Amino acid sequence: MLGTIISLYFVPWLLVKAWILPLPDTIQEQAQEAIGHGFDGIIIYIDESGKPPALYTAGWHERENETPAKAKALFKIASISKLYDAVAVTKLVSEGRLSLDKSLADYLPELRGRIENADQITLRMMIQHRSGIPNFTDASRFWEAPTETYEESLALILNKPANFKPGEDYEYCNTNYLLINKIMDEELGYDNFQFIRKEILIPLNLNHTFSSLDEVNLEDVMSGYHVGYPHNLRADEHGMLATAEDLGIFLRALNDGSVFKPGELEIYDSIYEYEHAGWVPGYQSFAKYHADLDVVTVEFYSTTDPKLYNWNLSEIINNRIVKILKRDENN
Repeated sequence: MLGTIISLYFVPWLLVKAWILPLPDTIQEQAQEAIGHGFDGIIIYIDESGKPPALYTAGWHERENETPAKAKALFKIASISKLYDAVAVTKLVSEGRLSLDKSLADYLPELRGRIENADQITLRMMIQHRSGIPNFTDASRFWEAPTETYEESLALILNKPANFKPGEDYEYCNTNYLLINKIMDEELGYDNFQFIRKEILIPLNLNHTFSSLDEVNLEDVMSGYHVGYPHNLRADEHGMLATAEDLGIFLRALNDGSVFKPGELEIYDSIYEYEHAGWVPGYQSFAKYHADLDVVTVEFYSTTDPKLYNWNLSEIINNRIVKILKRDENN
């Protein structure tokens, strides 16, 4: 009992409150409740098998002008983009253009001697975050002035010791996918997002998924805010953007296998996962398939904070959304 009391003392009461509140009657009410917990805006996409997909919003698209949240707004999906990268690698492996067992040094020989164990780290290890390469986004004060190019990002980890021997541990690492994208670019001879568009987006009719802010109207992007930072973060470049609906359609296709051609599913199943979350300042995103319900959920939250309390709060809200879906299914 004493241990419970002590642990609760260190848990922000906002999280406790969000956890113990009575479950709302509807997902829309849960979205409104999330705004009450301090999020500036939220978009929720629900795809239940046998039902039309549903979108819910609450809060602001742009706080400064009090523009209501828009269900079809673009959102920075951050690390969720790794799912698209892993599918693209799968397709290139299936075509014989890449090999999961070739080394980093084989693909990018200029990194031999610059990244420890480059001749032992395989493409498979990088995809699975088992390379031991240091994570460039862990550099001191990285998010205060993020790098803008491959070269700038890579420079943050060159000539640094490995965190562990290749294949002997797991550590989530954005450098792995920085290098994977470079490997795909080198093999293709052009920006790999063109390949992603041709092989993934167009076949699924995903017309609202983009590689960067350069491809979109900035006003279509949901605003993002970081607690303690006074400015809207919408104009900061952080890679892929998508609507909640586009992301949900992709995740359904990933989990039911329809994104793959014959022989590709077996490759993907051996290398990566089927759900993901993403975080960059001002933007938290979650995409998950719930097999027990045959439901895809996507949640976008437009507020982050330095201590990641909002991340934990988002996960509580996500779990409550699933509880509502389970309750409704049983009624």
